[in-house]
Amino acid sequence: MYIPSMSSIKNILVLGAGELGMQVLLSLAQHPRLNDIVVSVLLRPSSISSTRPQKVRELSLLREHNIGIVSGDLVTDSQDSLAQTFHRYDTIIGCTGFVAGRGTQIKLAEAVLAAAVPRYIPWQFGVDYDIIGRGSAQDLFDEQLDVRELLRSQTQTRWTIISTGMFISFLFEPSFGVVDLKHNSIWALGSWDTKVTVTAPEDIGKLTAEIVLGSESDTAFNNRPTFVAGDTVSYAELLQIVEEVTGRTFAKSVRTVEAAKADLAKEPDNSLYKYQVVFGEGCGVAWDMSTTWNRESGVNVLSVKEYAGRYLG
Repeated sequence: MYIPSMSSIKNILVLGAGELGMQVLLSLAQHPRLNDIVVSVLLRPSSISSTRPQKVRELSLLREHNIGIVSGDLVTDSQDSLAQTFHRYDTIIGCTGFVAGRGTQIKLAEAVLAAAVPRYIPWQFGVDYDIIGRGSAQDLFDEQLDVRELLRSQTQTRWTIISTGMFISFLFEPSFGVVDLKHNSIWALGSWDTKVTVTAPEDIGKLTAEIVLGSESDTAFNNRPTFVAGDTVSYAELLQIVEEVTGRTFAKSVRTVEAAKADLAKEPDNSLYKYQVVFGEGCGVAWDMSTTWNRESGVNVLSVKEYAGRYLG
């Protein structure tokens, strides 16, 4: 198996420039070991030609950081067409999320392998799908396992999966149903003792760049998941942090797995209920901070308390 050294890494392609993709791109572009490596992003033609002010600002930011812009559509382009694009790159990082639609992640993995890309990070910035297994409440997770099986079945492309847990920001999104700052209420998913691992998007970008370009990048692509984390907390600990940072008292409730499953049975396409079941069950959604790559590598990241102090205080 060919193992590329840092000196042979010349072209990196990031798929997508959403909340996570933009953080990964900027962290790569500003990494001290970037040297003469070219960083590019693949965007839909409609995004590249967009006149929406926010999109124009994002494109300007990318160009300011010398990030190349490549036209392509991960959903509508064929696997062969994507492979033709991918073969010019030695490292590809998927940052598209589930919004790309069912079947997209496996198509991307197949295109990466067809293009014989030396290094690949698929879009699996999240939970431990191996532990959760097939048939979970979130049916989209099964495709992530298909991608893992495909990658494990070959030896040509070296890969790693960066398991980050949930975005910290999701804990404070009222729509997710955990912390409701407006109404001073907090819901524990499953129980107050249930734990969840979380990482801030900006830290995921920093950690990804370090894994791809850092001094140990030659060995980081070791054909297995890399676990990182900003923090791992129970919902009881989250309550304590939120009350301490805000100086307010929060009403406490538990969103039981049974209740979430009952609501999901009534609305089987409701993504919120799917995630509430998965995180309420607490299986494969939390890991010990002491075993994380960032702790072992000495990379500082935001804890829940630090994040809350920065954004809620």
